[in-house]
Amino acid sequence: MNILALAIWIAVVVSCVLLAGGLRRARPVPAGPSAGLHDLSEAAFVVGGPATVVDSALVSMFGDGRLVVGGPGIVQVRPGARAADPAERAVLQAHASAPSGWLYQVRYAAMCDPAVQEIGNALAARGLIAPPGTGRTWRRWGLVQAVVCLVWLVASIPLTFVGLALDSGLPFIALVAPVLFAGIVVGLFCAARARNRVTPAGLRALLALRSAYVNDRTPQVQTALFGLRGLRDPFLRQQLVPAARSTRLAAAQAGAHAHRHPYTSSSDSAPELLPVVWCAMSGGGDGGSDRGGSGCGSSGSGCGSSGSGCGGGSSSSCGSSSGSSCSSSSSSSCSSSSSSSCSSSS
Repeated sequence: MNILALAIWIAVVVSCVLLAGGLRRARPVPAGPSAGLHDLSEAAFVVGGPATVVDSALVSMFGDGRLVVGGPGIVQVRPGARAADPAERAVLQAHASAPSGWLYQVRYAAMCDPAVQEIGNALAARGLIAPPGTGRTWRRWGLVQAVVCLVWLVASIPLTFVGLALDSGLPFIALVAPVLFAGIVVGLFCAARARNRVTPAGLRALLALRSAYVNDRTPQVQTALFGLRGLRDPFLRQQLVPAARSTRLAAAQAGAHAHRHPYTSSSDSAPELLPVVWCAMSGGGDGGSDRGGSGCGSSGSGCGSSGSGCGGGSSSSCGSSSGSSCSSSSSSSCSSSSSSSCSSSS
C-alpha cells in the first residue's frame, strides 16, 4: 500500500508540474510592457469578442438615429448614414446584404466581417488575448487530471479497509487524500485558466481603459467596456438582447443554406459553425478547436456571442485542411482559402 501511495504522489505531482508549466508556456507573451488597448473597439473584443464589438457599434448607431426600428426585430438605415469606424462600416455592409433587415442577421454578418475579425488578430499579436485553440490541450489535461484524482479518491476508501485488514499502518486514504485533493484543485484551476482567452496583460489593459472611462456613462461606452450587461437603456436592451439570443438562428440558417447547396463555393459552406465568433488568421499553440473557449463557437464561446467574455464557449469548431479565412456574406460563414487558417468560442 505504501508503494502504491508513493506512486500516486509521484504521478499527481509530475502531472501538476507539467500541466502548470505547459499552460504558462502556451499563454501569449505581451508585445511589450506598454502593450495596451488602443480604443473602445479593442476593449469590446476583449470583453466579448466580435459580438460585443458589433453590439457597441449598434448602440452608437441606434443612439444617434442612423439605425431605426422598422418593426419587431427589423432595423433600417437612414439615408445618408455614414460609419464612424470599421465596426460601424461592417454593420452598414451587413445590412445592405440582408434584404430582410432582421437585426440578428445583421449582427451575425457584421461579426464575421474581416474588419471586425482583424481586431482579434491585432490583440492576439500583442499578447492581450490568446488565439483560438491555444488552451485546448491543457484544458483537457486539467479536466482529465481532476477526474482521475477523484476516481482514485473514491477507490481509496475500499483500499483503506483492505490495508487495515492486512496491517496496522496508516490508513491508505490518509496517505493519498492530500495529494489527490491537490490534484483535483490544480486540474480544475488550470482548466478554467486555459478556457479564459484574456491574458493577464489583456486584463490589466482592460481595467486601465475602464478607469479612463470611469465617469462616462454613455450607452456605447458601457456596452464596449462591459457588454450588454452594462447596457441600461431599456429601448436598446429590448432590441439587442433578443438579437443576441437569436444569433444561433442566423448560424443555423447559414448551415441550412450550405446543406441545400452542397456544391456552392467553399465561401458559402460552413454548416458546422453555430455561430462564428473569431476565426484567427493564425492558429493557437496546439491548434484545433477549443470548445471551452473556441474561436468559432457560440453563445458564450471564447470571445463568444451574446455578450459573452473571451473565455466562455460551447459547441462547434472551424477548421480547414488548407486553412481558411473569415468572410462576410449574407450567410456569414467561414471561407476556405490557401492563405490563412481559421482555427478554433465565454
